[in-house]
Order: sequence, then structure tokens, then C-alpha cells
Amino acid sequence: MPRYGSMADVRAFMPNPPEIQTFKIEPWKLKGAQIINLLAEVNGEKSDALLPKAMHPSIPSYAMFNVTVYPDSPAGKFGIGEVRVASRAGVRPRGFVLRSFVDNEAARRELANRWGYPVAPGDVYMRTFHDRVVARVSSQGRVVLELEMLDRDYISGGDIQYLSSMHLARNKADGKLILAQIDPEWTFSRAERGRPRINTFDASAFGAGDNLVVENIISVSYTICDVTLGNIRYYCDPDKPAFQGTTQVAA
Repeated sequence: MPRYGSMADVRAFMPNPPEIQTFKIEPWKLKGAQIINLLAEVNGEKSDALLPKAMHPSIPSYAMFNVTVYPDSPAGKFGIGEVRVASRAGVRPRGFVLRSFVDNEAARRELANRWGYPVAPGDVYMRTFHDRVVARVSSQGRVVLELEMLDRDYISGGDIQYLSSMHLARNKADGKLILAQIDPEWTFSRAERGRPRINTFDASAFGAGDNLVVENIISVSYTICDVTLGNIRYYCDPDKPAFQGTTQVAA
């Protein structure tokens, strides 16, 4: 039998979800993004409770720790740090976003209104050294996530495969809670891998409580790329299997 997420109540998990204003938007083309993306196996018995019932947990269970700095956007420069739980919506691999800390108020507003990012104010830092990359996310003066990639080594951008995201949000048109599928496009100009390290991770700051327990760090990569955030094409009912509750947005 397939496994499903066991989140007891999506409304309790996110009492004030972002509200997507419209599905008809102008894409954002964001050039020169710097991304550090770390994967780690987590305790599946606990992390299943972080996934809505529409989604299938990955086997083995793992989470994605991601920090991105965008040097320019329609809202100005901004950084974003988030944690996602790996899963599938139907047959497609996806990452369910728990929380997105963003260091630019205008960007927070636009990301929430356009794509349903579960934004929160925070400070985002990234710096590259000759032998490592360090990324840090802080909230209310406290570090909630710090990642490192040590022993940097070049790889091909073709070796990088990022997952699309699912955002729990409200559709303004009808007031219903939905899982919005966000499908960025990435064009890589530089890609590296290295030895992964998590120096700090405060699960509660990302809304995970004690349900996201890191058991084994898998890998980490660092890239420089152009990112396109386009229109939402699909969304689904968070309380129904994705095969039953998915809606295609009219073109």
C-alpha cells in the first residue's frame, strides 16, 4: 500500500497561510542566483506528520535544506532560506516547503502573493571561500540554520537536479486551501559539490517541532544559475490524494 502524509490538520499547521492573489502573473527572471542545497535523511516515522495527506513521503525519508541569494529581482536583492520535506505528488517528486525566511520585505510580499511562499522575516547570509561555502539563516537575532560545503570541487550543471516545490496556500478566488505546485526553471553557469555539514538547525523555527530529526547527511551542492519563476500550472487539495484532487490552471 502507498504511504501518505499523516499531517493531522493542515489548518493547524499553518493557521495564516499565504494567499495567492491570481494565477495570471508575469514571470520573474532572476539572474546570477547563488544556491547551496543540502540533502539529509530524516526520521520517517516523525517526518510523515509534516506532509499533507495529498503527498507520498519519499523512501527513505529525507529533507532539503536550501539557501539562495538573488542579486537582483523586481523587488530588489534578496536572500531566502528554507527547509523542504521530500515527497511525491502523484508520481512526481516534490519538496513540501515548511517555511521560507526572506530578508527583503517587498520580496516577502511578492513571493507570498504570487506563488504562495510561506514567508517569514529573517536574515540570510552566504559567503564563498577558496575551500568552502557558508550559508546562514537568522531569525530574531538567533541562527536557525547554518550550512557548509567543504572541499569545493567543480561538476557539470547537468549533474544537478533540483525538485519543484509544493506550497500550502489559500486561493483568493474561492478562499480554499490548496497545495500550489511551483516549477522554477534553472540554467546553470557554475556547479560544485563538496563535503556537507550542518552546523545549526532549529527545527522548531521552521514549524517542524520535534518531527524533523536529521539522521544522515547525504550531499551538498553549490551553483550559480539563472532562475525563472513562472505561472502556477497545477494545484491540489491538501486532504485528497494528488491523483484525485489536482486541478490544472487554465492557460
